[in-house]
Formats: sequence, structure tokens, C-alpha cells
Amino acid sequence: MFITFEGLDFCGKSTQIKLLKSHLENENKKVKLIREPGGTSISEKIRDILLDNKNDEMKFETELLLFSASRAQLVREVIIPALEAGVYVLSDRFHDSSIAYQGFGRGVNIIG
Repeated sequence: MFITFEGLDFCGKSTQIKLLKSHLENENKKVKLIREPGGTSISEKIRDILLDNKNDEMKFETELLLFSASRAQLVREVIIPALEAGVYVLSDRFHDSSIAYQGFGRGVNIIG
């Protein structure tokens, strides 16, 4: 199962995800925690670029594509293999955050 936690910064996502992880592990379930962006070597490098305040000239479309690239790497390298192995994958943010932040927040046309 793949479960994502979405919400504003500092709303308690990390707390809730840790509580669910603990509950599932107490039920003898295998659990993998991931974060977005990040979770792979390449995705962590992309995260560094996205979170670097010096990159204030970054265009909104570039930001969206970097999030998408990080996510694609994470899906192929971590999420799919974990799900195929029967592991519960808990994600601190995922695609809904791009819809909220880049789509509605930045005004990027993410529909096409």
C-alpha cells in the first residue's frame, strides 16, 4: 500500500507519519518511509537545488520539472520495488503537493 501525507508546513505530517509507521510495525508490517523531494541519491541532489535559497532566479516551470524529475526517480528506484515486495510505503508529500504549490500557488498550468 502507498499512503501519502499532505498538508501545510508544520501541520503535523511528520508526527502522523511516524505514528502510522509505528502502528503498522506493531502489526508486523514492513514499512518504508520516504520524503518528497528526496529519497534517492539523485532526488536528494535535486532537493538541494530546490531548497537552496540562492536559486531565486529559478522559473516556476523549472521548479515543477525538478519536482517531477525527483518524483520519477523515487517511483522507479524506491516506491515500485517496495510495493512489489509487499512493503507499505509512507510518503511525506507527493503529487498533491505539486498541484497545490506549483499549480495553484505558482500558477503553473499543470493540466496540460
